[in-house]
Amino acid sequence: MSQTSTRTALVTGASSGLGFEAATQLATSGYGRVIITARTASKGEAARLDLQARTGATVFEELTVDLDDHDSVAMAGRELVARGGQITVLLLNAGVVPGSVISRTDHGIEATAAATLIGHHALTMQLLEADLLSDEARIVIAGSEAARGDVPMFKPVDVDELAVEQFDGDIESTIEALMTMDPVLKYHAGNQYATIKMFAAWWVAELATKLPGGMTVNAVSPGSTPSTNADRSAPFLMKRLLVPFFKLVPGMSHSVEIGAGRYLEAAGFGPESTGKFYASKPKKMTGPLAEIEMDHLDNPDAQRALWHVTSKLAGGVGYPV
Repeated sequence: MSQTSTRTALVTGASSGLGFEAATQLATSGYGRVIITARTASKGEAARLDLQARTGATVFEELTVDLDDHDSVAMAGRELVARGGQITVLLLNAGVVPGSVISRTDHGIEATAAATLIGHHALTMQLLEADLLSDEARIVIAGSEAARGDVPMFKPVDVDELAVEQFDGDIESTIEALMTMDPVLKYHAGNQYATIKMFAAWWVAELATKLPGGMTVNAVSPGSTPSTNADRSAPFLMKRLLVPFFKLVPGMSHSVEIGAGRYLEAAGFGPESTGKFYASKPKKMTGPLAEIEMDHLDNPDAQRALWHVTSKLAGGVGYPV
């Protein structure tokens, strides 16, 4: 890896919560440049000033990008090209917990899918195309224990089964329907969240087969960190029952600092660790990171189908280009 003082990190969703804390830890661990993204220039500027005050470091740069908006992502990519330099760690942290009522972007993509995966895919593809990732870049996307399928109120959809039942066995059509929340599907906020986080694990598995040697990509759960505002749109029972339960029961949650530290831990993994999903051990919400290997997370045909759908919904961008 490059010398510490020359390393650059880019963190999405860094105006608060886990992204803000991850940016703090990157700066205090010696990164010479930390690019933080926020949806608006005012939020980005406020976060940069807060981070400088907290750390005493002047390494932060803000970048405005709305991951729900293809044009905004493209503009951010052009801005990064203009600034120059290569990124050592790309931390794709931004995301939302879905609400009880379906929310879609202007492109017709369900909000969880847009924030977690589609916008991040578009941004990553632009960085790869422009050669803005270093030869040994580490790409980390936020995962979740919910993708395991053993968390109450969260169950990822069985895509193969759904494809047979409603889409004549067509996996790509099934995945696209889940990404857009086609009206023929029954919406459940927790299950949608778990499904999109499962898709994130599939996405890294497929991207890992396409990246140049030396680069890695992994999905990493920060663990149960209910002290962030990520649940601001969550359904009533999830917000008023499950989250307080996690806060009260020992071992069911940990601090934002520990959660963000998981991202940095994974960014330090060697080249042998790529295309994998790391989270707490099965049926746990905290504790040491473990590689999660489950049958529903190892589905090469669905992973390829997901890649095609994600590229399509991101505006037709894929890799290699």
